Amino acid sequence: MRKKVDERIRNLIENGVKTRHRSMFVIIGDKSRDQIVNLHYMLSKAQIKSRPTVLWCYKDKLELSSHRKKRAKQVKKLMHKGLLDPEKVDPFSLFLESTGLTYCLYKDSERILGNTFGMCILQDFEALTPNLLARTIETVEGGGLIVLLLRSLSSLTSLYTMVMDVHDRFRTESHSEATGRFNERFLLSFASCKACVVMDDELNVLPISSHIRSISPVTVKEDSEGLSEAEQDLKNLKEQLNEDFPVGPLIKKCCTLDQGKAVITFLDAVLDKTLRSTVALLAARGRGKSAALGLSIAGAVAVGYSNIFVTAPSPENLKTLFEFICKGFEALEYKEHIDFDVVQSANPEFKKATTVRINIYKHHRQTIQYILPHEHQKLSQVELLVIDEAAAIPLPLVKSLLGPYLVFLSSTVNGYEGTGRSLSLKLLHQLEEQSHVSSKSTEGSGSGSLFKKIELNESIRYASGDPIENWLNTLLCLDVSSAIPNLSRLYPVFFISYWKLGPSFFPLFMVLRFAIRLPPPSECDLYYVNRDTLFSYHKDSELFLQRMMALYVASHYKNSPNDLQLMADAPAHHLFVLLGPVDESKNQLPDILCVIQVCLEGQISRHSAIKSLSDGHQPFGDQIPWKFCEQFRDTVFPSLSGARIVRIATHPSAMRLGYGSQAVDLLIRYYEGQLTPISEIDVEDEVQAPQVRVTEAAEKVSLLEENIKPRTNLPHLLVHLRERRPEKLHYIGVSFGLTLDLFRFWRKHAFAPFYIGQIPNAVTGEHTCMILKPLNNDEIEVDGSNQWGFFGPFYEDFKQRFTRLLASTFRGMEYKLALSVIDPKINFMDQEPWKTNSDKYLGSVREYLSPHDMKRLEAYVENLADFHLILDIVPTITHLFFQEKIPVTLSYAQASVLLCIGLQNQNISYIEEQMKLERQQILSLFIKVMKKFYKYLYGLASKEIESTLPRLKEIVMEPHSVSVDEDLNNAAKQVEDDMKSKTEALFAPEMIQQYAIQDGESGLENLLQNNGGKIPTGGLVSVKSSKSVVKPEKEKRSHKTDKKREKDKHSNKSSKRKRT
Repeated sequence: MRKKVDERIRNLIENGVKTRHRSMFVIIGDKSRDQIVNLHYMLSKAQIKSRPTVLWCYKDKLELSSHRKKRAKQVKKLMHKGLLDPEKVDPFSLFLESTGLTYCLYKDSERILGNTFGMCILQDFEALTPNLLARTIETVEGGGLIVLLLRSLSSLTSLYTMVMDVHDRFRTESHSEATGRFNERFLLSFASCKACVVMDDELNVLPISSHIRSISPVTVKEDSEGLSEAEQDLKNLKEQLNEDFPVGPLIKKCCTLDQGKAVITFLDAVLDKTLRSTVALLAARGRGKSAALGLSIAGAVAVGYSNIFVTAPSPENLKTLFEFICKGFEALEYKEHIDFDVVQSANPEFKKATTVRINIYKHHRQTIQYILPHEHQKLSQVELLVIDEAAAIPLPLVKSLLGPYLVFLSSTVNGYEGTGRSLSLKLLHQLEEQSHVSSKSTEGSGSGSLFKKIELNESIRYASGDPIENWLNTLLCLDVSSAIPNLSRLYPVFFISYWKLGPSFFPLFMVLRFAIRLPPPSECDLYYVNRDTLFSYHKDSELFLQRMMALYVASHYKNSPNDLQLMADAPAHHLFVLLGPVDESKNQLPDILCVIQVCLEGQISRHSAIKSLSDGHQPFGDQIPWKFCEQFRDTVFPSLSGARIVRIATHPSAMRLGYGSQAVDLLIRYYEGQLTPISEIDVEDEVQAPQVRVTEAAEKVSLLEENIKPRTNLPHLLVHLRERRPEKLHYIGVSFGLTLDLFRFWRKHAFAPFYIGQIPNAVTGEHTCMILKPLNNDEIEVDGSNQWGFFGPFYEDFKQRFTRLLASTFRGMEYKLALSVIDPKINFMDQEPWKTNSDKYLGSVREYLSPHDMKRLEAYVENLADFHLILDIVPTITHLFFQEKIPVTLSYAQASVLLCIGLQNQNISYIEEQMKLERQQILSLFIKVMKKFYKYLYGLASKEIESTLPRLKEIVMEPHSVSVDEDLNNAAKQVEDDMKSKTEALFAPEMIQQYAIQDGESGLENLLQNNGGKIPTGGLVSVKSSKSVVKPEKEKRSHKTDKKREKDKHSNKSSKRKRT
């Protein structure tokens, strides 16, 4: 059944062909493929040239049935035989066979870069990413069509909840629910694109495309030859320079007027031959930058330049450049294999057929050579250096590539390949200032550096003002260079000019100027950004999003459209902005001073950690927990909850003013719970509050009646941190490319490293560094004496590993950076003397140094030998010092020299170049260090020897506890007591009993009778007693011992007699 096509669709296609603007059609329905044939037919009728080519992109399957494949083969045979009847053949099968189709998998989309098609078909919407969207749409020429195929949908809002393939990479074990905010904004943006039509599989326009209610045919101003005004100007330019060499042949290869003017500017600098110019070419994607550079290099070879070096993030980025060098040679009548040879790369890391060198022999030996960005030391003999895609190279590397030779810079200021405005905002601004200064200081001398900047605005494939380009730039935030907000807080400053006449000054005039007044960082606050509102496609939300992305692009050298989908849909990501004091009376968006993107990580089960270690495989996301688990083989750390700061971007006008530090400090305090006092009532309210719905329920109407609009019941865009409950975290981490400035910034905020990648990045030459800061948390028991908490033992282990690797992997690392990573204690002046005997200090010298080593060290310290004599023991001593086992105070310069010689094994010449010191100064610093070490080690060895010698027992003289008088009194009292006891013993009854008369008085009377009854004159009468004498106990013992001695003597005498 034939059906008349909506006139608006035909007008849109024809207007696009006339104006060289692209159009986009979104077809919803299972039979959407059948309408591709009709759209292609209308496009073919509108174009005068041959039938447009078609690019068909898909995920993994074209979903063509076997019947269709068989039918397509039959159609192909009939076409070859000339028997094909178009009326009887399936239109889609005929379309597949008669049209030049190029099929491409989404994963292989890089191979279509540089190609041009008349029509692009995108199916498998769930596999699309912002990068793929930009990459495929960019291949369509002016007047072409982009067709997006969607399956049958009950409602357009069902796209909001569609599960995209990329969401698998966003999910982690603790955050598994991805939200389709990007799809919501993507669908709503169709209503703002004037060249986009959303329709069903019967070509009925849906209400979301109500903006094309009336499309009338347009007229284009053309001359008699059918050329537009810009094309006529380009033709006139080519005719004017036709006779000039080498400009004339080369400019014939240019497609736009801007490109032709750029080639002329480049060749002017080449013909100058003073080698003092720097020419920068800035443009968006698809403007012909690489082609202009290639043609200019060919002109430089024709002029006679011999050594030309080309650099880019990867040689694959130079495919177009080398192609146009060869095209330029063809225009100059150079012949391959006779006048020049093209050398392909043999590096397995690069793709096949990647050109890295061109050798020219026509007049003399000339070379065009590719070098990596960090190989700036190879530029000693260079005459012309070409830096392509300079915005994708870190700014310090680009600065190191510049020198006293001719330099061509090319930079993509916005696009999908990874761009950054740091180049144009910082480096080019510095080059312009240097050029002005040198031009003023060298007026008339003819010397000094010159700087020129070229911008390309006209696209090669399509005309300027293309609505699809504008829509895509707005959707993916590609062209946000103009969205960088100028800080609005201005205050007037009056400058008065005076005229001096003698000692007096007279005012001449007054000038009024405005200067930016930035708020102090201490007055700024950090706000949480609600992503539902940010990506709701409201007018204010879009402006705020564009400003945020502008800060990203201005601060980082590499950005990608996929970053936008990560910000929108990833469940673990959160956004914070630093704002100055907000004036609520003014109805305007505040100025963004700093943006922080945070990703929550951790809360991984122990089982998953053990499985990951055993398998050697790390899942997507949770970078810091998995890397920590891998480095220390620890299965407990992944179960902790943490946050990783993904990005931090500061306004270009507010850099190095403390706003980034203020934002980080507030973020740390927020996650430590210092900013949000949560009461039990607040917690209950939060639990009971309904969650914000990501999508609205679609009305029960058909697609032809459904009207999609941005949601209205949305929360506030900005939430103060005091009004939001923080997540419970144990740490905050960061992963970045290791540079001295970045490391010092994070070190200032008490972050410490636990991993530094040993393989540097191929583009930047930087090592990946991951750092950590433990947060105050009551759930982990830690030693209060260690400032690093639970992270302390891991940090010490990392430092020991890093110091051992400084002699090999990190030997070429800058000494300042290496010293900052180790962060050694070099000042022991405040150390108490009694603490020098601590267990952590060196206990024995013999374990590390032999007596001969000490003698050689003594000889060097006393200037009796050269420093080469002790180089073998310097690493040992250095490791002991940096492990804080030798408490010797050194200066920063002395520690730097010690690190270079002892840990990095560098020679004196290398240290001279790095530290900018004379050889004698370095050796003087080194011998001072060795003298301090020898003094400490000698004292330690002396104590160690003394401890092994025999010693007399030391007699300690202590005063008596009793005085002399007290001692004499006590002795006298003791003697008196002994005398008294002896006297009392004499009159004891048992002693007197020995004198008792046996017969008593009768015995005395008998004695007196015997003496005549009288007592003798002496008064003594002798009476015998029959009782035994009682001897004291001591006398008995002594008597027994006397008997025993006599017995022993007698036995000795008898034994002597026997011997004789």
